[in-house]
Amino acid sequence: MRTLYPPIEPYDSGMLDVGDGNRIYWELAGNPAGKPVVFLHGGPGAGCSPDHRRLFDPQRYRVLLFDQRNCGRSTPHASRMDTQLHANTTWSLVGDIERLRVMTGADQWQVFGGSWGSALALAYAEQHPERVSEIIVRGIFTLRNEELRWFYQSGASFLFPDVWESYLAPIPVEERDDLIGAYSERLNSPDRDVRLEAARAWSVWEGSTITLRPDEKVRAKHAQADYALAFARIENHFFVHGGFFTPGQLIENAGKLAAIPGVIVQGRYDVCTPATTAFDLHRAWPEAEFHLVDDAGHAFSEPGILHQLIEATDRFAQD
Repeated sequence: MRTLYPPIEPYDSGMLDVGDGNRIYWELAGNPAGKPVVFLHGGPGAGCSPDHRRLFDPQRYRVLLFDQRNCGRSTPHASRMDTQLHANTTWSLVGDIERLRVMTGADQWQVFGGSWGSALALAYAEQHPERVSEIIVRGIFTLRNEELRWFYQSGASFLFPDVWESYLAPIPVEERDDLIGAYSERLNSPDRDVRLEAARAWSVWEGSTITLRPDEKVRAKHAQADYALAFARIENHFFVHGGFFTPGQLIENAGKLAAIPGVIVQGRYDVCTPATTAFDLHRAWPEAEFHLVDDAGHAFSEPGILHQLIEATDRFAQD
């Protein structure tokens, strides 16, 4: 079973001004002369971690990681009361990826994304297929209404009724017909305490369900105030707007990816982004390899998921 490469530090990093008052943190790790790849983190709003560098052979890859707008080390941070999110959309992020590609001088690069990062990877590749050498996506999420309702309204709640109770707690019974909308009001409240209560409930719900087995470290990270505020506000902002996609857009446009080598990796017991979406993508993009991992949930660190991801990055490093 494949595991992560040893820890490495970036050899370069900085802040890129992408307009609209936003500056995004970026870093480069691995081999400066290696195969270029861009890593797209989840959420939206989760930010990158040092372990994300370790998905790639540092001798063969030049890895670009960045914190998407308003999260991680990017500024202004969504935990601040005065940070507005109107300039944070899927298509502004696609533009940021292109700016980063130009900045690094890569003509083409591999695109790697998990969870929300899979949606962003598909959106970028469908808009700029000529700039993509390969695609690796995992925990497929396309922000269709049925996907959002499953996790945030009714569906996953049937499997986690105890945790769901805490998710419901900030929302009065009379407002529970539209939980994403009710959370939107609270996450944008002028009262920071109201924001924080809602943000922690939203964030911990996700942190409690993304791994096949409970992981207290993941839950604790999702409960941290600044992380929870940015994570919940950005996610909710995107979900209120349907990801800034037309209904079914990413699956319908998957034919644009036919000529790009691809790998789709999905956990069968993924509660956050159920396997039906990955299977829909597989049918719309049959040219890509499809791996449905029987003993895995959502997180990239699940052993079976991680094995397939490392196998894919190693194989593509040879091309």
